[in-house]
Amino acid sequence: MVQLARGNLIVIQGPTAVGKSDLAIQLASYFSTSIVSADSRQFYREMTIGTAVPPAADLNAVKHYFVQDRSVQNPLNAGTYADEALECLNSLFNDNSIVVLAGGSGLYVNALVYGMDDLPKDESLREELNGEQLEVLLAELKERDPHYYIVVDKRNRQRIVRAVEVCRLTGKTYSSLRLGGNCNHSMNVIQVAVNRPREQLYDRINRRVDIMMDSGLLDEVRGLYGFRNLAALNTVGYKELFAYLNGNSSIEDAVALIKQNTRHYAKRQLTWLRPNKDLTWFDPSEMSQIIDFVSSKLIK
Repeated sequence: MVQLARGNLIVIQGPTAVGKSDLAIQLASYFSTSIVSADSRQFYREMTIGTAVPPAADLNAVKHYFVQDRSVQNPLNAGTYADEALECLNSLFNDNSIVVLAGGSGLYVNALVYGMDDLPKDESLREELNGEQLEVLLAELKERDPHYYIVVDKRNRQRIVRAVEVCRLTGKTYSSLRLGGNCNHSMNVIQVAVNRPREQLYDRINRRVDIMMDSGLLDEVRGLYGFRNLAALNTVGYKELFAYLNGNSSIEDAVALIKQNTRHYAKRQLTWLRPNKDLTWFDPSEMSQIIDFVSSKLIK
């Protein structure tokens, strides 16, 4: 892994639709710097509307990295992202001592900030697990790793199989082993988390889904139908509309399910973030307080 020059990384995290992108742009503008994205779906150029990629005006106002810079056919996992992001930051810190990281995917943020362990694999065991019913795997995961059971997408079979595989091979919890084993950077990391009252957050989620549909999300999903089995497309907003295109639901039910699943995703994100003692929480409207806090933590 590349050893980083000294620099300040301002990390912005929070649930989906809370306003992280706007806050990141405000902070990057204030500190005259750029933004590195850690949103694992905004990486892909084919996915624009359903991933809430910032509008062109915002992308032009502040330089963004890892936003629509690759195809869904060239997937990026958390470990590879951490390596590529560190290389990017190493370059950026040559010109600016401050960079903003806009976090959308907690695993990708943690992989960059804390590092990742090299987790064991066993192809024969994985093949055995792939033959198990999802309900059986979930029951085992709940017993072996209750924390990861709470935050994992219960319909994401690939992640559930991987977690059970690691638990069986190591006798330890998957959540305790994923992170923290190979951190090798010299950044001063300043971690900010933002949240809103639940009713306000859920209203923002619902309105954003309506805006996405009005902006042509269905056409975007229809154009990606041939890639529907790729992991990147197993994403809220896409999988529900694939089901509609397959004739398994009405468009009204699909949109309602997108809203519901997005709210559930926001809850899982908060469950993931709350145990992290390195986070300092704010309301997104508290811009002056956030700037004061970040400024007080900067290393010159």
